[in-house]
Amino acid sequence: MKIYVIIPAHNEEALITQTLDSLVHQTQPPEKVVVVDDNSTDATAQKVRSYQRQYPWIDLVSTRGSTEHLPGSKVIQAFQKGFETVDFSYDIIAKMDADLIFPTHYFETIRTHFQSDATIGMVGGFCYIKKNGEWVLENLTNKDHIRGALKAYRKECFEAIGGLKPSMGWDTVDELLAQYHGWKIKTDETLHVKHLKPTGNTYNPKARYKQGEAFYKLRYGFILTTIASIKLALRKSKPGLTKDYLLGYLRAKKTRIQPLVTPEEGKFIRKLRWQKIRQKFG
Repeated sequence: MKIYVIIPAHNEEALITQTLDSLVHQTQPPEKVVVVDDNSTDATAQKVRSYQRQYPWIDLVSTRGSTEHLPGSKVIQAFQKGFETVDFSYDIIAKMDADLIFPTHYFETIRTHFQSDATIGMVGGFCYIKKNGEWVLENLTNKDHIRGALKAYRKECFEAIGGLKPSMGWDTVDELLAQYHGWKIKTDETLHVKHLKPTGNTYNPKARYKQGEAFYKLRYGFILTTIASIKLALRKSKPGLTKDYLLGYLRAKKTRIQPLVTPEEGKFIRKLRWQKIRQKFG
């Protein structure tokens, strides 16, 4: 199975070489890696070019996106620029961050998962961050969810969900829509990926309202949004964020921002979410 990897990167000169090192030393490397240099002002592009000269399957694409860092839209717009440069002979398309160190067998393992079951649409490992000298699980989501930092999609699944949405919530709606279309999500707890720059370190203050907006765009409804907001705020050890998330939701509702899913898909999503809640507390 041919794997293409697209890596959006903005000012990642300090970390991108570690990511690329871990890719070139895979037991089964990807067939293609495209790094998208998104408006970097540092030496990110030069670092990538040094690998490009040595490994012909590594490409560099430059784009001039916004300098404002709002989670979701910026990174997916950069991903799309990279995706537009590849051919369509891939079997698996992956969106990876530029601050990861993959275990050497990572891509061999995800290939095995995809090959083992034709109904698996997405596969991913788990992010670990360094705390007090030890690598510990970056525990921001349930273990049945693949982090946005390391998403891999079967081609047919990727096409069924319409690609990635340039909006905060993209890495939730992708899995929900995949399940809507009958695809399975596979997480592998044995795949420990080192996340060198923990999630949220560079989010600007507007981002906290965007999370609530994302819940609205997923058609959660107010009760599910409240539950999800409390859960996420507690996971981040910042209970006060609950208010910001709910405010973001109410603002989106008042202005009638365009949802990411259809009413039918929204109905499926709410049903799926309530099922998981009942399973957890039933």
